[in-house]
Amino acid sequence: MITIEELKNLKESEDKVEFKRGERGNISYDGGSKNKPSDRRRCILGYVTALCNECGGYLVIGMKDSFPHEVVGTNQNKGSIGELESNIYRDTGIRPKIYELYEDKRRVLIIDVPSRPLGKVFKFEDVALMRVGEELRPMSDEKYLDIIQEQEPDFSQLICNGLSLSDLDEEAISILKEKYSIKQDNPRFRTLSDSQILSDLDLLKNGKLTNAALILLGKEEVIKEKLPQSSIMLEYRSLENQIPFENRIGFTQPFFRMIDNLWYTINLRNGSFPIQEGAYIFDVPFFNEEVIRESINNAITHRDYKVASEIVIKQFPQRLDIINAGGFPIGVTLDNLLNTPSTPRNRLLADVLQKTGIVERSGQGVDKIFYNTLTEGKAEPDYSESNSFQVSLKLSAVIKDRAFALFIDSVQKDLSEEKKLSVLEVITLNKIKENSSLKKELDVEIVNKLLDKKLIERRGRTNAIFYILSKDYYEFTDEKGEYYKFFELDDEQVLNTIIQFLNKEKKSKMKDFVNLFNGRLTRRQVSLRIDKFLNNKMLEKNGEGKLATYCIGQNYIKRMDVISQIIDIGIKEMEKKNKTIE
Repeated sequence: MITIEELKNLKESEDKVEFKRGERGNISYDGGSKNKPSDRRRCILGYVTALCNECGGYLVIGMKDSFPHEVVGTNQNKGSIGELESNIYRDTGIRPKIYELYEDKRRVLIIDVPSRPLGKVFKFEDVALMRVGEELRPMSDEKYLDIIQEQEPDFSQLICNGLSLSDLDEEAISILKEKYSIKQDNPRFRTLSDSQILSDLDLLKNGKLTNAALILLGKEEVIKEKLPQSSIMLEYRSLENQIPFENRIGFTQPFFRMIDNLWYTINLRNGSFPIQEGAYIFDVPFFNEEVIRESINNAITHRDYKVASEIVIKQFPQRLDIINAGGFPIGVTLDNLLNTPSTPRNRLLADVLQKTGIVERSGQGVDKIFYNTLTEGKAEPDYSESNSFQVSLKLSAVIKDRAFALFIDSVQKDLSEEKKLSVLEVITLNKIKENSSLKKELDVEIVNKLLDKKLIERRGRTNAIFYILSKDYYEFTDEKGEYYKFFELDDEQVLNTIIQFLNKEKKSKMKDFVNLFNGRLTRRQVSLRIDKFLNNKMLEKNGEGKLATYCIGQNYIKRMDVISQIIDIGIKEMEKKNKTIE
């Protein structure tokens, strides 16, 4: 945290700081009262955006901008600092630290703006901003291109100054040798010297050890000294809305010793759900070991080690969150997470983990996380709270759909490894299960594969086409009748549904009928059926256009009268026959 004395001697352009008097607490939050774009930008959001684009800095309210900067005091957001911080994050995606400083009871508000991630430009009202003198101007094309073409340096490949072979953990090296020899089918590897092994894996370059060597193999006390942020904090809470943790354990061992210890500790509070259908039964663990290990491996290989914060794992009885510093790698977003091959932020680290069998190949970890989670009938892994500065993953232990777990397991168990469902096929099946009308969001190629495998079925026509899971899925549910509801509705089914609705509502508008068949019939299909029912007088129409209403028609009433008479006659005939028999 910076001090007022330090602030007084800073220069705005050189030290990436912006001073505003704000004596009456009147710095506009978003420039809402100004008409000119150039004036609107001179607000809190505008300065935060520009400072973030400059790789971070301070917006200081309550001090003069003339050097040396004198404290004048401000009431800006007094009593609402938390709200201001939350609103800035909501509106920009930037998470600043905001705090107050005082000099002789005069208050200064500090907005500490973090640096933008590599390759990322932030915008205010769709304009990338930069500070030019006293103004906030649109970023130049040259500067914009420089930023978006940036490449992240591989921190794990950099030389770790002062790290020597004696600083490495012998047990961790032994584990590395063993795993590499098994994965590469090379028993001779176990007999090589430590320096030869490290050199072969690029952990030792020209006699100097890399940061990857420290993270994977360093002694615990050395890691704490040279790279304390590489540790992992495991917190346990018995309630999901609980703020303070009940137990907190720090893991600072080298990766090859730490990963098994970490899983062992998580697994101590693990349980399982039994899933049964008749004699068919299997157990689903709360926390799938492969999912947890892959999630942790991803966090370690993708995190930004330049940021001084640890990986935090929050464990609850039936949920587990993993939060690590640094957003998604350049080019990866929430929308393309599964479709874009990811380049690890720490490529050397990932390469060693691949060669030792910890991970199969770069970028496959997220596939496994989704695949295993969904095939167990759980909710999709949730990355929605991730942003440009951190990746947040929430994993639910709750089985959301027991029938889906049984369905996938029954499909997979008789298939050879190369014919098993891909992660994208499982995700598509899950999407169809969640909302069968999502035709536009489905990949045509994947859908056709699933149709060929008879795992889904097509329903509807033309623009009303939708997909459902095959009958096998509904065999595992307790509501098998749901499957038959998806068959195309004939005129009689449509009419009966409308009559049931009108018996309750007496009259209705066209939009009510459209909503009644939402996802099963298009508006045009509903309209054609209504016209047919009007022509045969099963329905009657009053009014025109949007004001038109519909009610039960005379022919339908007559039909029901005839049916009623037929039933009465039938009952009387049955009564006569019964008397004759007696």
